[in-house]
Amino acid sequence: MNKIIIYMTILPGIGIFYLFMPSSLLLLLFLPKADEDLISYGAFGTLTAILFIISIAMARHRQQKKSLQMRGAWELMWRRLARNRTAMASMMVLIALIYLAILAPFITPHDPLESDWGALSQGISSTHWLGTDDMGRDIFARNLFGIRVAMGIGITAVFLNTITGTFFGIVAGYYGGRTDNVIMRLLEIWNSIPFILLAIAIMAALGTGIGKLIIIVSLSNLMAFARIIRGSVMAVKDLDYVSAARVIGISDTVIIVRHIIPNCISPILVLSSLSIGETILIIAGLSFLGLGIQPPMPSLGGMLSNGQQFLHENLLMSVVPGVTILMIVLSFNLFGDGVRDALDSRLDS
Repeated sequence: MNKIIIYMTILPGIGIFYLFMPSSLLLLLFLPKADEDLISYGAFGTLTAILFIISIAMARHRQQKKSLQMRGAWELMWRRLARNRTAMASMMVLIALIYLAILAPFITPHDPLESDWGALSQGISSTHWLGTDDMGRDIFARNLFGIRVAMGIGITAVFLNTITGTFFGIVAGYYGGRTDNVIMRLLEIWNSIPFILLAIAIMAALGTGIGKLIIIVSLSNLMAFARIIRGSVMAVKDLDYVSAARVIGISDTVIIVRHIIPNCISPILVLSSLSIGETILIIAGLSFLGLGIQPPMPSLGGMLSNGQQFLHENLLMSVVPGVTILMIVLSFNLFGDGVRDALDSRLDS
């Protein structure tokens, strides 16, 4: 077992292959239950196939580098990340949470919306592993589906935020001048609007729902992405190879795609990994205030809000979603810190 862990931390291709093996076993294990939720089973099957393809591609790439006695930038980054035990432990926790989120319909024996009227506010039992809430719904099931909703919305919102903020930052930093001033001033005005007020206004205009929540959250952190990417682009665009590309007549689009973005990918990855935890915390906060995921759909913030009314009857109603939120946010933040340190070659000893 220790040898497998060493391989996972030192050799990324072998590590992903060892991750592919239990994924394949779980895929076969839950095959008889696939009809219960074809979407979840299909998503997990797709994830397993992606892990297999990545492991094969990385193994071939590593074999080529080994024959040339070279180490790629990503391999060096991974080795620096592997030496950070806190980041690796956080990554393992996140992988486990992602597996639980995708496989939630097959793991929990109860429907998160089903009420057991004979077990209201019940404690831990063999039937309900983490007890039930005030309406007899299984807390374990609702917590797993709450993780699924929070991580799904959080990752999607950060992806959209990254794409939009990076686009504005690249355009502002590359073209500069009036374009830069207009984009950055508009983003500063947008950033000055209080987020809660903006969420209430959008919810009042568009109504509630997961799609609206993703839109609200994805627009909340544009300034941070645009500002950081803008600074990275301004540092790269005047380098000699970019100037040479302009001289020989290469278009701005090709220069940006081939030369600017690859050299600005590090801050994008760092900020994205650090933003997911913050975004999930925002989603939980909105649900806690009644502006996010609406009942009866399970959400960690909604469970926490509901549980505060029954602290003396069943403490688990608040403790379970609260600890889950803490675990998710802390894991993403620690992993993001590890990615930031791994991408900084000045910290390589």
